[in-house]
Amino acid sequence: MSSEIPALRSRSDFEREETIQLAPWAVPPGGSAGRSSPEAAHSYRAGIQRDRARIIHCNSFRRLDGKTQVFLNGTGDHYRTRLTHTIEVASISRTIARSLRLNEDLAEAIALAHDLGHPPCGHRGEAELDRLLKDHGGFDHNAQSLRIVEVLEEKYPQFHGLNLTWDVREGIQKHADGYFHPLTGEAYTSPSLEAQIADLADEIAYSSHDLDDGLDAGLITLAGLDELPLWRRALAQARKEAPNVDPARHRGFVIRCIVNHLVDDLVATTAENLQSAGIRSLDDIRRHDRRLADFSLETRKELSTLRRHLFQNLYLHPEVAGANEKAARLISELYHHLIAHPAQLGRKARARIERDGLHRSTGDYISGMTDRYLARQHRELVATGE
Repeated sequence: MSSEIPALRSRSDFEREETIQLAPWAVPPGGSAGRSSPEAAHSYRAGIQRDRARIIHCNSFRRLDGKTQVFLNGTGDHYRTRLTHTIEVASISRTIARSLRLNEDLAEAIALAHDLGHPPCGHRGEAELDRLLKDHGGFDHNAQSLRIVEVLEEKYPQFHGLNLTWDVREGIQKHADGYFHPLTGEAYTSPSLEAQIADLADEIAYSSHDLDDGLDAGLITLAGLDELPLWRRALAQARKEAPNVDPARHRGFVIRCIVNHLVDDLVATTAENLQSAGIRSLDDIRRHDRRLADFSLETRKELSTLRRHLFQNLYLHPEVAGANEKAARLISELYHHLIAHPAQLGRKARARIERDGLHRSTGDYISGMTDRYLARQHRELVATGE
C-alpha cells in the first residue's frame, strides 16, 4: 500500500478548474474587481469562498435567527425566521447558479448577506424606521445590508466591515439606481447574473414558505388556494408523482412542486434570454439594458396572483398586522427615547455618533436588534421610564 500523500488542491488549482466549468459570462471564482482593501490570497480558498465564510461568521448573520419573517419571532416553533428564510434563499440560489453554469459561491454569498440589514419585526419594522429617519436619509434594508458589510461589522483590525469582494457587494445592493465599475469607473445598468438570480431566489423562497407558514397558522385555507393557477399546477404535479397525496397532510410536498416549477421556469427563461440577447461575456451582462434573469410571462403572472393572495390573506390579516403594528410602536418609542438619552445607546453606536450623527447611529442600533432584544430594551428603558 502506497504511503504517498495525495496532492493537495490549492486555490489556484480550484480557480483554474472552476473557470473551465463556468459560462463565459459568469463571475470568476476570485471575483472580477478585488476588494476595497487588498489582502493576500488564501492558500486553499478563492476570494468569494472567503466572503461566504465571513458573512456566516459575522454577528449580524447570527442575529437573523431572532428576527421576524412574517410571524413575530417566538410565536411558533416552525415558522420561518429571517435566518431560515436566508438559508432557503441560499439553497435555491446555488441550484439555479449550478444549472446555468454560474458562480455558485457568489450566488450563495449574496443570498446569505441579502437580509443582514433587516430590522426587527419584519417589513413593518423597516417601514417604521424609514419613517423615523425620513429627514436623515431614510432606511432601506438593502442599503443597510451593504452598510453592515462595509462599515458596521467590526471584526478585523485592518479595515471597517468585512472587506468583501466587490462582486458580492454589487449583489447586495439588489435594485440600485445605477452601478459604477470600481476599476474603470464605467456606468452600467445590470448587476452580475449571479446577483440577479439571488434576487429572484429570494422571491421564490418567501412566496413559497410564507404560503407554507400561512397554512400552518390557519390564516390561509386550502379551499382559498383553488383559485390560484400556481397552486393548481403544483397540486396536479404532486398527484402525478404521488396519486394519493393529501394536500392537508402533505402541503410541504405540494409547495415543493411550486418551488421546482419556479426554478425550472427561471432557468429555462434565463437561458433563452441569454441566447436571444447574444450574451458572450460578463461585460455583456452588465451593459445590457435590462436584467436577463427572469420568469416566463405566464409564470410571472401566476406568481403575482399568489403574492396578491398572500397580501390579502396573510400579511394584512389582523393576527399578523396587529402584532407588527404593536412591534412598530416599540421601535418608535425606543427610537425617540434613545434620541433623548443617547448615553443609553450601545457602546459601538455611541462611538459612531460624531462620525455618522445621532439619528443614523440610533437607526443602526435599533435595526441590528432581534425582536427579543427590542422588547427587552423597550421594557427596561421606556416602559420603566428610565
